[in-house]
Amino acid sequence: MELTWVTIAASLAMGASAVFLFVFAVKQNWFKNLEDAKYQVFWSDTDEKTNAHREGEHGGKSEKK
Repeated sequence: MELTWVTIAASLAMGASAVFLFVFAVKQNWFKNLEDAKYQVFWSDTDEKTNAHREGEHGGKSEKK
């Protein structure tokens, strides 16, 4: 029975810390501009496709800089 109370206390502590972290992030404006992350992922994907296309043109060999 003691182990049950320990796990309940641990889960409540983890939940409280998650709520605290969320409130802290909102107050620090970490969620201010979520569109930037979307565009960063989008443009990194297009860069990878462009590089893969270029490697296909050159026989899969990378160019030395």
